[in-house]
Amino acid sequence: MPLLHIASRNSSEPGFAKPGFPDRIRQWLGPSPLTQVAVLLLIIALFCYLGDNVIETMHRLGLKPGFAFLSQRANFEIGESLIAYSSSDTYGRALLVGLFNTINVAFFGCLLATVFGVILGIARLSGNRVLSSFVRGYVEIFRNTPLLLQLLLWSAIFHSLPPPRRAIDVSGSFFLTNRGVFVPKLIVDGPSILIWLPFAGAAACVTIFVLRRLLFGRRFYASRIAIIAAAVFITVCWAAGVHISAEIPVRGGFNISGGLSLTPEFTGLLTGLVFNAAATIAEIVRSGIQSVGSGQWEAARALGLRPGHIMRLVVLPQALRVITPLMTSSYLDLTKNSSLAVAIGFPDLVNVANTTANTTGQTLEALAIIAIAYLSINLVVSILMNLYNRNIMLKDARQR
Repeated sequence: MPLLHIASRNSSEPGFAKPGFPDRIRQWLGPSPLTQVAVLLLIIALFCYLGDNVIETMHRLGLKPGFAFLSQRANFEIGESLIAYSSSDTYGRALLVGLFNTINVAFFGCLLATVFGVILGIARLSGNRVLSSFVRGYVEIFRNTPLLLQLLLWSAIFHSLPPPRRAIDVSGSFFLTNRGVFVPKLIVDGPSILIWLPFAGAAACVTIFVLRRLLFGRRFYASRIAIIAAAVFITVCWAAGVHISAEIPVRGGFNISGGLSLTPEFTGLLTGLVFNAAATIAEIVRSGIQSVGSGQWEAARALGLRPGHIMRLVVLPQALRVITPLMTSSYLDLTKNSSLAVAIGFPDLVNVANTTANTTGQTLEALAIIAIAYLSINLVVSILMNLYNRNIMLKDARQR
């Protein structure tokens, strides 16, 4: 039978396959605007009905719906906070402490996981079979075991370290103990720190922008620009009278004084998130590098470039166009996975919100705060990564 004749057959002819149930639903909802409005109104009515039932139940239990509880006294302590907090503060400040803790661990987790994952991804393609096999085994283990199990393992490891009196000394500046990890602390002191530090950072950013504009189209190295920007930052701080120094932890008696103390909960959570995310990032980097054609490698070798220069100047800039969108997903996953901190006792946003919900009974409001906070963080991360991805896209792809 001719093809045109087959295409002209309608559903009334025998042998023609009738659309399935999902197709009929899609056809019924699609063409009619009136039908779509009716479905939307039905959904709104359903949510209103459920909301009315929730409010009625809360009134029956003696709970007042709303966020007025945020101004009430919290009456519970938080073991770790980046801002000043005490039990006499409000629930709103307690939730702010949990939010800052979540942002803190997510930021440093993404940063360390990126560095570690890139190193592992490059090592995965090494010609050394021992090294590449080790990285492959690492990736398989950390990608195919539950993250919660990994966090519990790391938490147990850091809690089983020796006491400060027998602390593990790493290069004389780092101490590993069951009370936490002690590292050097950066101390910034001087007049009007909150005013001069942003000014110094802005001056460094302007320096980077100007240098890139002046050197546009020429050969330049990002490392040199970073060094110059750092020099500008230090110079502005010095001119403003801001002093930057490092405080080294010192072991004395039964404890360690000085430096920055990282609690076992924070260290275990950060280590677990970094090792887990680095395994995924390593595979992303490996696939991105392999997406670069072999002709690029051969052309770079023909120009006499060394392997390190080929990877840094030729391969990675092209691979970033493949790596960046997938890295965005990894960053979002790491941020959301930080909510598992409640399992090891780290006071992140979810942990503090759970305590707030248990003491006030405002469970629905606490869940709404958690959802809005994570949505806002992930949207900010997505916007920043999309801006960076748009910057490195090819011009023809950007115009589409």
